[in-house]
Amino acid sequence: MGEFTAPKGTKDILPGDSPRWDRFFAAVEAVYKNYGYGRIDTPIFEKENLFARGIGDGTDIVNKEMYAFVDKGGRKIALRPEETAGVVRAYLEHDLGRSNPLVKVYYKGPMFRYERPQGGRQRQFWQVGVEALGSADPALDAEVIDCALESLGAAGLEDLTLHINSVGCPTCRPGYTKLLRAYVQAAPDKFCQTCLNRAETNPLRVFDCKNSGCAVALREAPLITAYLCTDCADHFASVLTALQFIGVAAEPNPRLVRGLDYYTKTAFEIKSTALGAQDAVAAGGRYDGLVEQLGGPPTPGIGFAVGVERVLLATETIEQPATRPDVYVATLGPKARRAGLAAARLLRRGGFAVAVDFSDKALKKQLNYADKAGAAFVLIVGDEELASGAYVVKNMGSGEQTALDPESLESWLRSQRSEGT
Repeated sequence: MGEFTAPKGTKDILPGDSPRWDRFFAAVEAVYKNYGYGRIDTPIFEKENLFARGIGDGTDIVNKEMYAFVDKGGRKIALRPEETAGVVRAYLEHDLGRSNPLVKVYYKGPMFRYERPQGGRQRQFWQVGVEALGSADPALDAEVIDCALESLGAAGLEDLTLHINSVGCPTCRPGYTKLLRAYVQAAPDKFCQTCLNRAETNPLRVFDCKNSGCAVALREAPLITAYLCTDCADHFASVLTALQFIGVAAEPNPRLVRGLDYYTKTAFEIKSTALGAQDAVAAGGRYDGLVEQLGGPPTPGIGFAVGVERVLLATETIEQPATRPDVYVATLGPKARRAGLAAARLLRRGGFAVAVDFSDKALKKQLNYADKAGAAFVLIVGDEELASGAYVVKNMGSGEQTALDPESLESWLRSQRSEGT
């Protein structure tokens, strides 16, 4: 291995892998569009305080995991660790809600967090997701969750489980977090130091701890569902009713929390049995106070994010269709090479996938390459073909060869494709 390798926690997406990524994006984006979402792309980096204010300066993401730096202009910048804050910033900056009471957008792209790399989790990782801003209707929560499940199904995932909870709101959550903090602090010897620290800064996060001792100690901890205000309790009940009505099975989980401070009311995760400990492939929830927190008017919102690498890891055993060229151009000599390139250009403009051989090997060898590539047809161009003005097209399935003038290639190939030859 040479001196330079990819940084720890990052991976190259190689040509052999990229077709799976392309198929995944095509599948989920088609679903998002069917649900009325339009694509948004925000910068990979933002002002650091956007995430500190939006995500919460007491969260692990901001305190431990964010890639933050000072640029050459002295500005504090951070690579985005998630996309919701950036979408809300764009929503406000461009006044997207002015002409549309409900703004629905989807996104895709890399995110960055300084975490310990493991299966399905990298320091540069890709997410796709949706954000819907402008409605507090619990029926919208159900539609967003349905959209998440539908997109994961379109990507090839089966045996998905929806876990859902309400994390309350600024009215009822402070009282609950005070009780939970007191519960942890009353038995400090039963909890790890991370949980003791979280009890001070972000008590709900103690339920995220993977320490078996902490899990045992939390069995008798108070649960937020018993302390929800009337508005939150009614909203959660309405979400569950709406999900049941549209046929979406849900597992209420009163210990489910999210690691971002902006969540209110509905919080959910979608898990796959195809993964091990890192079994969540999508997660999201409602964030009714985030727009106001970032300087805008009170505006409810809800969304979710899908971990692309986790989905691809969960679906890697699913047989994927191979990417094959329609036509493989085999040429003999420099003049034939130029003519082959011209023919390939015309065919590509006509919608055909075309590979051109640049090996300068004998025709037999080039035909072997075409066979390995899975090409349906081989276009053969040599001195004889140039002299006669008729190129040879070989059907790799039947072995039949047909002589055609260059102007007839596209129409002939199109007729063969329509006949399923």
